Amino acid sequence: MQQRMIETATLRMNICEAGQGPLVLLCHGFPETSYAWRHQLSALAEAGFHAVAPDMRGYGRTESPDTIGAYTVFDLVADVVSLVDALGEEKAVIVGNDWGATVAWQAALMRPDRFRGVVAMSVPLIGQPPVPPTRIFPATPDHLLYVLYFQEPGLAEAEFERDVESTLRKIYAAASGEAGARLPGDGTPNPFGMVSRASGLLADLPESETLPGWLPQSDLQIFVDAFKASGFRGGLNYYRNLDRNWELQKALTGLKVEIPSLFMAGERDTGLAIPGMREIIATMPALAPRLRTTQFVPGAGHWLPQEQPDIVSSAMIDFVRGL
Repeated sequence: MQQRMIETATLRMNICEAGQGPLVLLCHGFPETSYAWRHQLSALAEAGFHAVAPDMRGYGRTESPDTIGAYTVFDLVADVVSLVDALGEEKAVIVGNDWGATVAWQAALMRPDRFRGVVAMSVPLIGQPPVPPTRIFPATPDHLLYVLYFQEPGLAEAEFERDVESTLRKIYAAASGEAGARLPGDGTPNPFGMVSRASGLLADLPESETLPGWLPQSDLQIFVDAFKASGFRGGLNYYRNLDRNWELQKALTGLKVEIPSLFMAGERDTGLAIPGMREIIATMPALAPRLRTTQFVPGAGHWLPQEQPDIVSSAMIDFVRGL
């Protein structure tokens, strides 16, 4: 695995890459960096592919624009298209987890001429809601959904950057499959659930002395160093554009993902605890008619590529070879 900076038409990106052959782009989520794909980079390279994982806009060593409005899904899709160009390729397979899955789905929707397949993890393809997303999310006088908590600039940044290592330890552990079963109301700590207006997101998450088995201290430290350098503002700005994305995506109403696709999720993913999420996943073939498989991975949580790297790498390689 090699790391380098690359100039694209949209911004300067830091990428990790390995191997030679057909291009596979790997898009990480929040709060991660390109290092989240370390296992898949080597597996894809050994299988005969050119695997490239960028630090996404606002993360790691990639440029982080100052304005919130520079983090719409259209900007993020422009980044991956420009990266394909900068790498000298015509087409790629795009893969994503969490926010990276959203980028991957939207890239497949908008630019099927540049992406020949899409693998999405954790976040399914969802149709356009009738009202802006922030009007749908739940809130009470004492609590609000984490997405709403992220809306106020500076609020979550101040909480998360107070102790970066503790923040990442808590979020990674609580959203891991090792945290336990994910059922609505079962009491399992969930960093992507309801947040106390008084105490913030982290206060209710346990801080264990031991890390999840899939995350050695040396790997955690790489993430910690990255977020100490970049802060969390870039990643949080993705959430602050949800309503803006809703407005912009009206232009795409009626489009479907017409390229081959694969969806994967951990059986203990925090997202599956959201009421109705499995029903939403079941309806995806209407929006992605060439969806080949929906695969739920036993024991895994939200960080699927890191928690079950062999299963993920094998599924991805089989999918890409079958295109």
